[in-house]
Amino acid sequence: MSCLTPWVRAAAVFLLALPGVSCAWWNEDWAFRKEVTVNTSATGADVKEALVDFPVLVRLHTGNFSFLDAKEDGSDLRFVAADDKTLLAHHVELWDPANELALIWVRVPRIEGGSTAGRFWLYSGNPKAQPDDNAKNTYDAATVLVMHFAAGQAFLADASGRQTQITQSGVTAQPQGPIDGASAYGGSGSVKVAASPALRIAAQSGATFSAWVRITAQQSAATLLALHEGNNLVSLSIAGSKLTTRAGAAQLQSAVDLAAGTWHHVAATFAAGKVTLYVDGNAAGEVSATVPELAGELTVGAGLSGDLDEVEVAGTARSAGWIKASWASQSADAKLLSFGQDQQAGGSGHSYFRILLAAVTVDGWVVIGILLLMMVLSFGVMIGKALFVSRSDRANRVFLDSFQKNPDAMLDPGHSHRATPQLESSSLFRLYRTGLSELSHRFDLYQKSGHPNSLSPQALGSIKASLDAGMVREQARLNSQMVLLTIAISGGPFLGLLGTVVGVMITFAAIAAVGDVNVNSIAPGIAAALVATVAGLGVAIPALFGYNYLASRMKNISNDMTVFADELISRMAEKYAP
Repeated sequence: MSCLTPWVRAAAVFLLALPGVSCAWWNEDWAFRKEVTVNTSATGADVKEALVDFPVLVRLHTGNFSFLDAKEDGSDLRFVAADDKTLLAHHVELWDPANELALIWVRVPRIEGGSTAGRFWLYSGNPKAQPDDNAKNTYDAATVLVMHFAAGQAFLADASGRQTQITQSGVTAQPQGPIDGASAYGGSGSVKVAASPALRIAAQSGATFSAWVRITAQQSAATLLALHEGNNLVSLSIAGSKLTTRAGAAQLQSAVDLAAGTWHHVAATFAAGKVTLYVDGNAAGEVSATVPELAGELTVGAGLSGDLDEVEVAGTARSAGWIKASWASQSADAKLLSFGQDQQAGGSGHSYFRILLAAVTVDGWVVIGILLLMMVLSFGVMIGKALFVSRSDRANRVFLDSFQKNPDAMLDPGHSHRATPQLESSSLFRLYRTGLSELSHRFDLYQKSGHPNSLSPQALGSIKASLDAGMVREQARLNSQMVLLTIAISGGPFLGLLGTVVGVMITFAAIAAVGDVNVNSIAPGIAAALVATVAGLGVAIPALFGYNYLASRMKNISNDMTVFADELISRMAEKYAP
């Protein structure tokens, strides 16, 4: 054991050194957790620089989260840093358990560039948990305005928590945007954000404007965001299909066209001496400029014919990596985050089979019960028949070796043909005993009538008929109970299909009765109905493999019996010819 100690120590050190590995559980009151990986490598967001206090958008849906494990209102969601100790600030933009969709913003303290090592934990499953939304702390101190335009909520609320006064004219809510809802502009409407101490641009720190925009056609003069004070103006606009910006006297137009009818993430950063435009996370133009200091009213969407979503203003010039990570986090095919497997408190993994089995109806359990009985019977037949065939094959080889060493002696009517315990399992020995019994019976008759010990063609034919009858009995013995396997092979899938069809019928009947048509009401019933088909295939597939294997083994034994019977008759004819 002492020689293994260095290896054990080395393995322990290696496991402890693995990044992101956490065996602890943040709080035992929460039953489930899921690891969320932040991917800034080339396969993810492709961000080279480190980001601090970055708000990521966590999109939850049926494919990556079990809504049945969370509270109905989602108030038990918690996000914990990679150390499994530090609670992360978050707020919920959308929680829709009926359609199993959720959008949550989470502030991640640090994201390394070009790495897949960044991660945090998503906890759920605490019925006693209280809401913990903290929109103000979800964003860093440089963020001065965030407008989600969330559907079904405060349409023009400032999610940054600064309680900015916002008014609108001729702007309507759009239920579908790139994230949740959006704001629709018909060319004459706009949103006004009142001047405030926070809403200002300083020459030293600069500023950042960003938004998601979808234009309906070429724009004549569409202002996405504009901050103006007197004659000073800093703006982000669209002319035709080009993104444009203005900072004091400097102007810049992007080299990239914005396709009509498509959502684009656009941004402009105003730094000391430089203004940069971004489209869909990539730089689209740059110009030297002197950014003026100003604090005034912010105008959003003036003259725009199209839609806006996720308008953000920061009192600092964000880096290129920040802009690209924002696009990668917020886009519909978000590449920044990936989700691990569900884990359950106590170390056991969360399984969807619990959900499926809980949704199986009574008729489904009846079918599954019949299939389980068929499975037990088929496995019993396969195991018993495999042992029987193996014993018979071994005993046949032992008997053939003994017979081929001295066939003449074994064809003597006086030869003892009592079976040893091993030979009792030999089908060839039983055929031999049948043939020898017929031979002895005839020679007894010959001795009483004074005839010599010889076999006529008629006598050989009679002995061969007895051997054929023995082979028929042996074949029946070999094939006994094999019909149960054929029933399992052919009947199992049909029974499973019956259970599935009935389950689907009941599911649709229940939906029709309730009138609630959504993924949450359909998916569990359909998935549970398919359990019967899985059970049917689980019965048929092993039975099919076992049947084919046993059939090949039994065919070999049958062939051995046919060959031995012919050889036995031939040797009798040679030895006892008239």
